[in-house]
Amino acid sequence: MTRLFLDIHALQTVPPSNLNRDDTGAPKTAVYGGVLRARVSSQAWKRATRTYFADEHLLDPAELGVRTKKVAEALAERIRASDTSIGEADALLLAAEVIQTATGSAIEVPKRSKKTADAEETDQAPRSKYLMFLSSRQLDGLAQVAIEGAADIKSHLKDKNTKARAKHIADTRHSVDIALFGRMVADSSDINVDAAVQVAHALSVHRAETESDYYTAVDDRNTDAEPGAGMIGTVDFNSATLYRYAAMGVHQLAENLGQGLREDEPRTAPVRRAVEAFLHGFIASLPTGKINTFGHHTLPDAVIVKLRTTRPVSFVAAFEEPVRGDQGGHVREAAERLAGYVPDIERAYAGQEATPAWVLRVGPNTHKLAALGTESENLSELVAAVGQAVAERLEKPA
Repeated sequence: MTRLFLDIHALQTVPPSNLNRDDTGAPKTAVYGGVLRARVSSQAWKRATRTYFADEHLLDPAELGVRTKKVAEALAERIRASDTSIGEADALLLAAEVIQTATGSAIEVPKRSKKTADAEETDQAPRSKYLMFLSSRQLDGLAQVAIEGAADIKSHLKDKNTKARAKHIADTRHSVDIALFGRMVADSSDINVDAAVQVAHALSVHRAETESDYYTAVDDRNTDAEPGAGMIGTVDFNSATLYRYAAMGVHQLAENLGQGLREDEPRTAPVRRAVEAFLHGFIASLPTGKINTFGHHTLPDAVIVKLRTTRPVSFVAAFEEPVRGDQGGHVREAAERLAGYVPDIERAYAGQEATPAWVLRVGPNTHKLAALGTESENLSELVAAVGQAVAERLEKPA
């Protein structure tokens, strides 16, 4: 299959907020172009995108996976749902044996790091030592293997064909989120999945300063004779106009999804659904760090999407010299920077093929970006247009 990449660029302004904290509780930062910038890590926005898939029903639950150390519990639930005669404890034992065979990872009851004299001893479910990512269909398939060998699971899994089948189940029918974001299984690298999506750390287009909010809370039952706060503290925050970027290898996504998630549809259908879900989710999602404190609910001021057969290209260099915002804002100058930089870099490194592009923008501050591609009226129109273009490319003979 011909290489096909989708580049997604966004400008998004967030008010005072702490979307993504470092080890001290302060908003993450990075030095770029010699000045300190606000930063939101790629992991934070990937997590927000993944949860958006389910929260906004962009994908069927059967097309999603679960990433957890409690993978034995997740599989045990599937086992008991399919065969109610199997008890909870037995289901956990079956699940642990099957997952260990399928992935090569030890599934064990975690050791207690500390016990107190009056601590009550409770049974703990076996867990993986690290987060394990399995799709809904993989869990269903492994549950069936467990049920078939419920009478003597160890002997059942010693059979060469059964063992191969368990490994095959764990390495096929990947969910959309596994196909997009990849999977690493430390103890069995042959079932790793290369991510089809790369997400950059979001950076402010300007110098950003971290500030601190000193707050107090009043005890509701205090009387006038009891002055003072019931609690005091500080929380760090900043505000920024962020440049966000993600690149998707559509060809890698198609390879990861394999023959698709359903038997009754062409191979291009699940790829298009995944592309549209990621595009929608990445644009509209928002990390929720300290959101109850700051209520930083914003959407991008502008989005540019490009479909290319050459390698992905970020436009972050447009902001290597920080936007100054001398007029009090940053969006207008940031949009103007992009409007000038994108044609320059496309001209300097132009390929033989025209690069389809789409633009979604809000307000007069972003009007110069309209020339960079076909304008979409709203997000749904943008997602549908890009999805259609990707499907048409996939259907072309290699």
